[in-house]
Amino acid sequence: MDFELSDDQQALREAAADLLSGRSSMAVVRAAMDAGGVADATLWASMVEQGWPSALLDETAGGMGFGWVEGAVLAEAVGAVVAPTAIIGHWIASEFLVGTEWASGVTAGDTAAAATHDLSSPVIGAPGAAVVVAPMEGRVMAVDLRDVPVAAERAMDLTRQLGWVHPEGRRCVEVGGSDAVERLIDLGATVYSAELLGVAQRALDLSVAYAKERVQFGKPIGGFQAIKHRCADMLVDVEGMRSATYWAAWCVTERHPDASVAASTAKLWCCDAADRVLAGAMQIHGGIGFTWEHDLHLYLKRAQLDVLAFGHASFHRSRLAGLLRARVEAGVPVI
Repeated sequence: MDFELSDDQQALREAAADLLSGRSSMAVVRAAMDAGGVADATLWASMVEQGWPSALLDETAGGMGFGWVEGAVLAEAVGAVVAPTAIIGHWIASEFLVGTEWASGVTAGDTAAAATHDLSSPVIGAPGAAVVVAPMEGRVMAVDLRDVPVAAERAMDLTRQLGWVHPEGRRCVEVGGSDAVERLIDLGATVYSAELLGVAQRALDLSVAYAKERVQFGKPIGGFQAIKHRCADMLVDVEGMRSATYWAAWCVTERHPDASVAASTAKLWCCDAADRVLAGAMQIHGGIGFTWEHDLHLYLKRAQLDVLAFGHASFHRSRLAGLLRARVEAGVPVI
């Protein structure tokens, strides 16, 4: 099995980085924060022009026909620049909205969609969205948000909006049964793991660069053993995140029997590893990393919200334990 990205996937990664570097600079990110986390219109228009809203839909549904490996590539790029966009929830929701009244708008990028695994928590991207996809009573439902918009709640991560979605009194349309609930969780866990990977990789890159230029006792701090060890530990965590995330992305694309196991494994590892990587980055940067002027705190805050999106580590440990126990009881190998 080839574990490297294909030439086309590498080209997609480069194209995504080019688009985001030009349309999601830190100046753009900070302007979006000042505007209350409202998605940057120019960035969204650029993504629409490149076909991002429908990128992960089949060509028969009007999409570009990419799989979730390509979705992970794009999500990782989004995380690397903490882009002020809720495109990740849009991708997740789009698969379940094919054939519905929202489909054409979602595919074209004219209609924003959001997704969550649990309506008892605020939903990323719900303010400004026309519909949110969520599990309700063992089914996947599309909750219509058009008549009464969702109010934005202030959160630690100021680069995106989130808000409470109360389905009572709103029109809800079934878009999937019990099997679709697991699919929804798998997709969300996988693609938010990919964004966490992008965040952690960038935090590591910032830390290595800072360790090379920050001088203490007459030499760069990167020459001290404690800093070297910290960076090495961060690298091990990031590479573990990469392996787990792209395995999960392949599994959900192929609808492999291990998809749920892979997705929960990726999310729980990425949640824990991202916490360690960002903590290490803060320690290496020292006090400057906490200042408003430095960009590192933006990555810390993005990671804190992504850790909660589609299940924190404890949720996925419990889910994974249930999945593996069922295999053991059925006499099926767990690996």
